[in-house]
Amino acid sequence: MRALCYHGKHDIRYDTVPDPEIEHPRDAIVKVSSCAICGSDLHLYDGFMPGMMNGDIIGHEFMGEVVEVGRENRKLKVGDRVVVPFTIVCGECDQCRRGNFSVCERTNRNAEMAAKMFGHSTAGLFGYTHLTGGYAGGQAEYVRVPFADVGPVKVPDGLTDEQVLFLGDILPTGWQAAVHCEIEPTDIVAVWGAGPVGQFCARSALMLGAKQVIVIDNVPERLSMARAGGAITIDFDEESVLERLEDLTAGKGPEKCIDAVGLEAHAGRSIDSMYDRAKQAMMMETDRPHVLREMIYVCRPGGIVSIPGVYGGVVDKIPFGAAMNKGLTFRMGQTHVNRWVDDLLRRIEEGQIDPSFVITHTVPLEHGPEYYDIFRDKHDGCVKVVLKP
Repeated sequence: MRALCYHGKHDIRYDTVPDPEIEHPRDAIVKVSSCAICGSDLHLYDGFMPGMMNGDIIGHEFMGEVVEVGRENRKLKVGDRVVVPFTIVCGECDQCRRGNFSVCERTNRNAEMAAKMFGHSTAGLFGYTHLTGGYAGGQAEYVRVPFADVGPVKVPDGLTDEQVLFLGDILPTGWQAAVHCEIEPTDIVAVWGAGPVGQFCARSALMLGAKQVIVIDNVPERLSMARAGGAITIDFDEESVLERLEDLTAGKGPEKCIDAVGLEAHAGRSIDSMYDRAKQAMMMETDRPHVLREMIYVCRPGGIVSIPGVYGGVVDKIPFGAAMNKGLTFRMGQTHVNRWVDDLLRRIEEGQIDPSFVITHTVPLEHGPEYYDIFRDKHDGCVKVVLKP
């Protein structure tokens, strides 16, 4: 089969690789009909995530048709159309029973390696480093899905790939980030980053009843998309984020702040951004936390800081004294996809949201390597790329 494979920093190739096979009776093989490039994939592409190996199949947003099922899988049958969550979950461990699916205790095949890095292991993830199990990803013609009697979501008739593809990651990621904010009707919610996850954070916050949502970015197409969804926008290249938020909140600050950027924050010529880039170059810091610093500074005392953006290692100069003295609450983590998908699928079916609005480019899988550059550099108005094997 053909797949997109990692061969080092900024080196993604369209390779011929062995077809996947059933390895466990609970497995299934899915023929991919649609997959996507995620902002989290760019952290691999840019060389910020440890644990990648030459030839790894990447990608964790995918869906398709079941073409083979293990003998112990009672959930799926050949011909079923499914979306596959990016988190691999067993459904049986203590964390899964609590709904904390992204920290499943059984699915990371390299749990000891992850524990050395993080203190404890997280769940296995598709196409996302050997720290999370080294599983082959979904930017491919076929994928082996472990524990396929638990994770995959069956797609009802009448819904297109484009409407449901993002149930596997970015839609529930934005939704969880907004839920973590415990939104009240009087809340102003500020979202840093107007990429696909930021777009879903903003629309989720409004669906959950926020009084106002403010989205911060510097890409015109992304800001326009956020305004179309009902948000007020701030272009950080054109105006001061601190001054504009002060004005929009009558000096009180937003009650809830969401970091939909993560470890590769861009902040123009700000002093802390230059500091972070210098420390990265000297291997003294892994992540660029400009957004975290700014959120802590502007968040209203007693507020909530929600972090769906991915961080991978060590950050520096976090104003933790400000966070403590302002009484801020931090909520974060990889997404517990299976906790949210039933509700979100219902909302799609009822027309409350059509997630396809974020798609700007749909191309064959073989063009994936060039579209990594286009997506990363935001060329051609690119917000979200869907790939078709």
